[in-house]
Amino acid sequence: MKVIYLVGSLRNPKVPELAAALRAEGYDVFDDWFAAGFEADLWWQRYEKARGKTYSEALDGYPAWHVFNYDKTHLDRCDATVLLMPAGKSGHMEFGYVIGQGKPGFILLPEEPGADASWDVMYRFATRVVYDVPTLVMELKRAIG
Repeated sequence: MKVIYLVGSLRNPKVPELAAALRAEGYDVFDDWFAAGFEADLWWQRYEKARGKTYSEALDGYPAWHVFNYDKTHLDRCDATVLLMPAGKSGHMEFGYVIGQGKPGFILLPEEPGADASWDVMYRFATRVVYDVPTLVMELKRAIG
């Protein structure tokens, strides 16, 4: 079974929905990171600040290393990644890491960017940018089976 690392935001309620749709297509989808809840990063920041740590010091602490290695393990084992937008810095870093390994990566936007939205040429790094789940599934089947 092919493994897809689903990248997204802890604040995006569509993560479990997309994961379920991809599982229904027969993929092993890693979205377990979503279980941490939408305030996980905020609580980590508060905890470290209360201990008097800077951001740089907190990144070198056990909690950060633990979460980083957890995610990296699953990023390394995946066959492809899907970046569900909207997503933030962490999601883009994870997506770039997988693409940098030469694995396929797809960006799922909620819709075609309108005239007032800025476009980003760096999304060319993605295997494909798509706007709906059926197209995403078709592209995944073409890329990894």
